[in-house]
Amino acid sequence: MGAPLHLTLASASPRRRELLARMGLVPDSVTPADIDETPLKGELPRAYALRMGREKAMAVDAPGHVLAGDTVVAVGRRILPKTESEAEARACLELMSGRRHQVLSSVVLRAPDGTCRERLSETVVRFKRLSSAEISAYLASDEWRGKAGGYAIQGAAEGLIEWIHGSHSGVMGLPLYEARTLLKAAGFRIG
Repeated sequence: MGAPLHLTLASASPRRRELLARMGLVPDSVTPADIDETPLKGELPRAYALRMGREKAMAVDAPGHVLAGDTVVAVGRRILPKTESEAEARACLELMSGRRHQVLSSVVLRAPDGTCRERLSETVVRFKRLSSAEISAYLASDEWRGKAGGYAIQGAAEGLIEWIHGSHSGVMGLPLYEARTLLKAAGFRIG
C-alpha cells in the first residue's frame, strides 16, 4: 500500500465539502481558487463550465491532488450569472419560469504531476411557472446570493421545480458520480 493521497478542494463552497463527505471523503485542505470567471466572447456554456473547472484546478498551488469544479446555469446558449443582486436573481428566475434550463457542472482532478482529468454533468431542470409572489418569497430567503442562475436546488427552490433530468448533486455543485469516477481512478478509497 502506497503513501496516503493528499486532496485539496479548490472551492470555498460548503456544499461541495458536504457532497464529498457523502462519499466518505474529507479534503486535507481547502484552498479556494481565485480566477477571473468572465465568459469569453461567444463562449458556449459547456465549454465555459469545463474551462472554469480546469482553470480553478490549475490556479491552486497545493501538494497532491486538487479537486475543482464549476457549475453553470444556461438557458439555450446564454450563460446566467452567479447572482449578486436581487434584481439579477429576479431576472434569472423570471427567465427560467415555466421553462427548462441546463445545469452544467464540471469536475476536474489535477494530479501531482499537473495532468488533469475531467468530467461534465449535464442536467435539465424545469421550473414551474412562477408567480411574482413566488419569486418575491424566494428572493426574501436570500438563498440566491452568489448562486449560478439565482437559485439553490438544495433549499426552498426545490419546491418550485417540476422536474429534473440528470444529476441532483451536479445541480448542487459537485456531480457525485463523475467526482467518484475521477477520485477512484486516482486511487482514493471510496466505498
